[in-house]
Amino acid sequence: MDGLLDADYRVHLVNTAAVKQYEGLKHTDDDSDAFWLAHLLELNLLPTGYICPKATRSVRDLLRKRGQLVQQRTSHILSMHNLYARNTGSRLRTHALKQLTEVEIQDQFEDPNWVLAIESNRSMMNASDEQIKVLEQAIIRQAKPDPRYRYLFSIGGIGPISALTIMLETGNIERFKSR
Repeated sequence: MDGLLDADYRVHLVNTAAVKQYEGLKHTDDDSDAFWLAHLLELNLLPTGYICPKATRSVRDLLRKRGQLVQQRTSHILSMHNLYARNTGSRLRTHALKQLTEVEIQDQFEDPNWVLAIESNRSMMNASDEQIKVLEQAIIRQAKPDPRYRYLFSIGGIGPISALTIMLETGNIERFKSR
């Protein structure tokens, strides 16, 4: 794809599995599929996706990796909450749960398997935290914010990383129709 873009070809990103031809067609090969896609493009009915510029693609991919690690960390935190609630009959706030020491965990649980399970989750959560910080530092260092990026901060709860994620996933805002 990059080679075509570099050679100034107009490229369209299409999920071909989502573009169905008529049911019952006898001919389904690459030629008929290409004809069908060209026909939809000519009619301005071809659903295309956004092609992230090569220059920003790797930073966007770091943001996606960060998002994946955040999801995994959240999964470990939820697992710790569930183990704690199921086995102690009470709940802790996330901050308090994260602050539990190994000794406090051993005091809370009689069964060493539960201690091991909580410690395993805690270890994975901490490893995710470390990697998230590493990725965030690299992202902040490399990202070149669009001037309109600052407007995202006017929305409550959006910080630098969320704003960069929105900016890089959205791309050129002019590609969206205005009201």
